[in-house]
Amino acid sequence: MYKIQTLNAISDIIYTQLSADAYTVAKEEPVPDGILVRSAAMHDMELGENLLGIARAGAGVNNIPIDKCSKQGICVFNTPGANANAVAELVLCGLLLGSRNVIGGVNWAQTLKGEGDAVAKLVEKGKGQFVGPELRGKTLGVIGLGAIGRLVANAASEGFGMRVIGCDPYISVESAWMLSRKVVHAKNDAEVFAQADYVTIHVPLNDKTRGMINADVISKMKPGAVLLNFSRNELVDNAALLAALESGQLGGYVVDFPSADLLGVEKVVAIPHLGASTPESEENCASMAAAQLRDYLEFGCIHNSVNLPEVALGRPEGARVLVIHENIPNTIATITACVSAEGINITDLINKSKKDMAVTVMDMADLPTEDAIAKIKALPGVIRVRTFA
Repeated sequence: MYKIQTLNAISDIIYTQLSADAYTVAKEEPVPDGILVRSAAMHDMELGENLLGIARAGAGVNNIPIDKCSKQGICVFNTPGANANAVAELVLCGLLLGSRNVIGGVNWAQTLKGEGDAVAKLVEKGKGQFVGPELRGKTLGVIGLGAIGRLVANAASEGFGMRVIGCDPYISVESAWMLSRKVVHAKNDAEVFAQADYVTIHVPLNDKTRGMINADVISKMKPGAVLLNFSRNELVDNAALLAALESGQLGGYVVDFPSADLLGVEKVVAIPHLGASTPESEENCASMAAAQLRDYLEFGCIHNSVNLPEVALGRPEGARVLVIHENIPNTIATITACVSAEGINITDLINKSKKDMAVTVMDMADLPTEDAIAKIKALPGVIRVRTFA
């Protein structure tokens, strides 16, 4: 029986993945084998020795202490693509809001309350101040063509009649196949910035991307371009952004991550982080997170982990030993030697690495003795050993 702790309210759809005969799920579980989390901050949490995996029902993992988890051999999952449609739809809405000044017009219309029969004439007289261009025929630049960027690019091209140019040096084969042929592939970001009337960014936040939209980048954008940010607030240097809005270098900013310095600023449309706020998205993320955690707990399969390599596994036919270790030379040989010394034949072996972390999985007819497992645990660089029988 596996014990799962939930740190946030989460959709009951998780129970379609975590059966009652194999799992107990509780908010106050004191010694969990796995944790399901959405936005709860975990950096100050004590992570117990029993904890094997953490699944984040969403894409961002800034609330999880990844380095600490890696040192303890805890597999951390996220759910990329589960909320892609919800976010993509809001980006398309953001394109319209950033182009047509709908928010300004709606707010102005509310000021006419109390004017009675004069409202219709006042609307006709005042609507001219909210004129904005159509999207058809304009150029949309997409930085990042993953699950969300791809959907935005395709919809803008096929549905809005926009010319779309995109850049993603790390585009997956799956995303490339699903991208519309109408989308122009740029060699670099600068090529996108120079041509686009609207720019939308869809990249993860890390040390390389933090503040990537800075004064130098903005200066290379097409004058009057509208920037859309539905990824993370920290991708943009807000001081440079505000200066560009004031000078007219940028024509507008649509962001799903408001901060104090952006509120009340003309030409900024600040949306209160609604990208994934749909019941469909919440269910997709919860179901995906629960399934990934289940597959890892039950037979060691690792899919969509942010700190461990992808390891595709079926259910073990016999016994299985999974070793999480540092990615250092000769580790595989020393691990297998501990098993071979007992005369056990390894029928299948998988070794995968991700940066400084590695996972070795050995399938065999019978489990090694406790002494052999103890020897594996004592090897240099070995962080965690799990057995399945």
